[in-house]
Amino acid sequence: MNDIKLMNRAADNIRVLAASMVEKAKSGHPGGAMGGADFVNVLYSEYLIFDPKNPEWEGRDRFFLDPGHMAPMLYSVLALSGKYEMDELAQLRQWGSPTPGHPERNLKRGIENTSGPLGQGHAYAVGAAIAEKFLAARLGEEVMKHKIYAYISDGGVQEEISQGAGRIAGHLGLDNLIMFYDSNDIQLSTECSAVTSEDVAAKYKAWGWHVISINGNDVAQIRKALDEALTVKGQPTLIIGKCVMGKGALKADGTSYERNCATHGAPLGGDAYVNTMKALGADVENPFQVFPEVKELYARRAEELEKICAVRRSEKAAWAAQNPDKAVKLAEWFSGKAPVVDWSKISQKADAATRGASATVLGSLAEQVENMICASADLSNSDKTDGFLKKTHAFVRGDFSGAFFQAGVAELTMACCCIGMALHGGVVPACGTFFVFSDYMKPAVRMAALMELPVKFIWTHDAFRVGEDGPTHEPVEQEAQIRLMEKMRNHSGRNSMLVLRPADAEETTVCWRLAMENTLTPTALIFSRQNIVNLPAGNDYSQAAKGAYIVEGSDENPDVVLVASGSEVSTLVSGAPLLRADGLKVRVVSVPSEGLFRTQPKEYQEAVIPAGAKVFGMTAGLPVTLQGLVGANGKVFGLESFGFSAPYKVLDEKLGFTAQNVYEQVKAMF
Repeated sequence: MNDIKLMNRAADNIRVLAASMVEKAKSGHPGGAMGGADFVNVLYSEYLIFDPKNPEWEGRDRFFLDPGHMAPMLYSVLALSGKYEMDELAQLRQWGSPTPGHPERNLKRGIENTSGPLGQGHAYAVGAAIAEKFLAARLGEEVMKHKIYAYISDGGVQEEISQGAGRIAGHLGLDNLIMFYDSNDIQLSTECSAVTSEDVAAKYKAWGWHVISINGNDVAQIRKALDEALTVKGQPTLIIGKCVMGKGALKADGTSYERNCATHGAPLGGDAYVNTMKALGADVENPFQVFPEVKELYARRAEELEKICAVRRSEKAAWAAQNPDKAVKLAEWFSGKAPVVDWSKISQKADAATRGASATVLGSLAEQVENMICASADLSNSDKTDGFLKKTHAFVRGDFSGAFFQAGVAELTMACCCIGMALHGGVVPACGTFFVFSDYMKPAVRMAALMELPVKFIWTHDAFRVGEDGPTHEPVEQEAQIRLMEKMRNHSGRNSMLVLRPADAEETTVCWRLAMENTLTPTALIFSRQNIVNLPAGNDYSQAAKGAYIVEGSDENPDVVLVASGSEVSTLVSGAPLLRADGLKVRVVSVPSEGLFRTQPKEYQEAVIPAGAKVFGMTAGLPVTLQGLVGANGKVFGLESFGFSAPYKVLDEKLGFTAQNVYEQVKAMF
């Protein structure tokens, strides 16, 4: 072990860098970073195992930061580890800088997750721990024996998602998960005592966690806690570190600035900053430096890591020689490539609900994609993810040989756990619930889009046709909200999400294929509860891969183009003969994904929806859902209320989703 004095000096170096980054940026959060410096220093200089030369090594330990506002702490310790230069730290929060205000996933820089919305980051860690257990059950602990470390703050513990994450991790006995709770009792506008009086230790113990309480700024106690955590079996570990907010900070008058809300979210400023730098042994004029002895400390750690990784590589080579088939799987699963699926094996039942068609696909995927994990928020028999479950079994404590994750009634937690699985790598995660409950999940869906993670979100009961359940369960505005993600661009310039709502059972298979082959963004799959009549015979379903295609009416110059997605396409098909009887040339277009359609060549888009034709859209959601396809001269018939409670066929009639109303709405356009 390194000398305590040296370790404290290194932690002070992190404090200097963190406070100076915020000071130069004139915004940010120095207090938490200064308080957490001791733990991250011990973790990175003595415990965390990673390969300095191969940051994407699948066997590395992973560190998930939950409080993204503590980015200066993470950037600083990563700078000591050789991942950032001093001039990059000095550009915190600036345009084009690799040090944004909240950390963004960058494995080459050592950042495992984008963080910011409190609570999500540590739930990602739970998902990563599940993924590691899942892979160890298939590949062996020889190559899957790493630890998942998480760092959470008072705010993250207060966020509701922490209840779901804590319950799941304890229930599954994730002993590969070690979480440090920076319990400094200070938040942005108040002390924690103003908003909570719960016994956090008792709560986590009740969930089945092993809990250790320490002085979070004491090196010896941090080491002892980590050593203990590494030996725990059958339980995740929570280390409650009573840390000092703004540790080492001095006010302008030279008195302590510690334990003060003011250090949480603002630069120290003026003489307070100068006094703090002097007290911490920094050069006030040039604070962006690594102290010589600290540089030596981290250089020694780099040498230690090289030796550790050399041993691990040797062990992996021996394992691969004895397990060549598993070695091939390991390489394939972590390659990031889409799994190989024989789609010809899937045969759909005609006129089925698309949720049922999804179950058929999932059953085949459960047999063909060995590294796929499917989850449900206590709705597997209704969202039909049980198509997958029937071919495997759920995870239970001590047994991760199955491939189904029963998340319980916790949609946001489930989504974040699946994101964590994707962040870990090596698995293909999918999760299901009712579409109306996507409202619970949107903060996580947004983060999956931001991180460009290929999580498959399965949403069923896609419209008011949920029927008797009424407006509480009938999604109306949800499709418009989710389809906005198709219009957003991610950092790579792509649509940030692929959103697919198939028109019938056969189109469902094509949409699932698009989802499985999409390795660059999350995918939304939106399915019906009720049965849907198949599209006309002879339809070329492969064209659905273009986002929109003609399903009926091949006239070169149609008088009107009818467009929809999902259930409403069959309604348009039923209304088309009535219009043709009046002499109109009618084309019906299914648009499972407008975002995908807009990536096609202009010539194709024009061939499907000609600029000169009148366009009528029908949607069970808000009219704006189709406005981009219909245009200013067209018309959209949609739902403009929350829905009503009644059998779905009654609702179709009452709300105008009938062949007759298609006829009347289109005729009114002429």
